[in-house]
Amino acid sequence: MRVPALQAGWLRQTFVHWPYPPDEVQVLLPEELIVDEYEGAAWVGLTPFVMADVRPPGVPALVPGLPTFAETNLRTYVRHRNGRDGLWFLSIEVAWPLMLAARAVGAPYNPGTLSVSVNGDAVSYTGSRWGGEVSYRLVVRPGEPISPTERDVWLTSRWRAYTRRLGMLWETPVEHEPWPLSRAAVDVLDETLTTAAGLPAPTAEPLVHFSQGVRHVRLGVSRPCVPTPGLYGE
Repeated sequence: MRVPALQAGWLRQTFVHWPYPPDEVQVLLPEELIVDEYEGAAWVGLTPFVMADVRPPGVPALVPGLPTFAETNLRTYVRHRNGRDGLWFLSIEVAWPLMLAARAVGAPYNPGTLSVSVNGDAVSYTGSRWGGEVSYRLVVRPGEPISPTERDVWLTSRWRAYTRRLGMLWETPVEHEPWPLSRAAVDVLDETLTTAAGLPAPTAEPLVHFSQGVRHVRLGVSRPCVPTPGLYGE
């Protein structure tokens, strides 16, 4: 992208992934999107992190007072019927209410009370949505760095997000450096985000990664997806 809409860092990010039958995820998607499968499974990811130094383009990260706050996404992996892959957010919990402006293009932001803390070798994430019973608590212990496998890259590296608003599908591009990944052990995992999104509670053992983060995130301007001729009866 030539000029981003926002720049930020994504720090202390944990990726918790569960496999699901594709049909259980497909029913939650708009008609333009299909589940992107890996080895026959759809994957749903719980990804808490710190959104750091949020700023407009051209402002350096060293400027004092830039917003830094906790955010947690519940997401799945999709492909537009034109072939372009990306993310679909089932929910987004955020501790900074100004991010709710992204609801204008359908981003499913929910304001809440969130925290990320480090105690020794453990990283703890907690969150509770305002006005409801949706919450999570996750404690992980990061391990040694890994060389990512093909599946690790597939799960963590997507360069656009899709949303739906006003009868249109929107696309938001993103750029950042590769994730430095480590395995992580889970000490605590309690969450109601999956069932609140309309999924069965996960039963499979999660696949867990941790990253200290990426500091050069560029979020592009959201734009409507142009329909592909011949699809949906155009």
